[in-house]
Amino acid sequence: MKTILVVEDQKSISDVVSKYIENEGYGCDVASNGIEALELFGQSSYDLVVLDVMMPGIDGFEVLENIRRISNVPVIMLTARLDESDKIRGFDLGADDYVIKPFSARELMRRIHAVLKRANPTTGEPQLLVYKNIRLDLKAMKAYKDSEAIDLTTAEYKLLLTFLKHIGQVLTREQIIEQAYGEAYEGYDRSVDSYIKRLRQKIENDPKNPDLLVTKYGAGYRFGGESE
Repeated sequence: MKTILVVEDQKSISDVVSKYIENEGYGCDVASNGIEALELFGQSSYDLVVLDVMMPGIDGFEVLENIRRISNVPVIMLTARLDESDKIRGFDLGADDYVIKPFSARELMRRIHAVLKRANPTTGEPQLLVYKNIRLDLKAMKAYKDSEAIDLTTAEYKLLLTFLKHIGQVLTREQIIEQAYGEAYEGYDRSVDSYIKRLRQKIENDPKNPDLLVTKYGAGYRFGGESE
């Protein structure tokens, strides 16, 4: 049984969310603040974290940053703030999705199902993607270049995964966002450029003259395939 950690300082919200999660057949633990969340996370294994941004003590961003130092577990952020900069900051730190308060528990459960599905490929799908000297282990969520591990953020990992699933295809920014990050990232298409720049720094022999992840001006980006 998959287990979800809910981190929310408003008991009225955490009670409703945890009830819905348990009714869907998942296990659920609840933390009322960031310190408690990190303590629980260090003691148990979770398949997903639902994490409020605004909390007393340490906020959700700091909790997420601590989680990402040790785990790639999927994280859905809850926030009452609509600032684009906050969403970008969360995604940069490795958030998988965002849900804006107020929200319906049904909407949150739909997001939970979608994120868990993306994080856990169904049986029969390849667990290892390889192109030239780049290898992606989907089960371990690890990337390698020339057999050496590459330190990728969650956002960069998802980006590389998307390209390895579409070798030789030109993908627009919108297609990349849809495939890699889902609907929560819709509207921030230019942020893809910065992720691609950082990914090139880690996978290309010469990032200024990439031969793996190339720009197709006016169209998008292509990973692999014949050079033109």
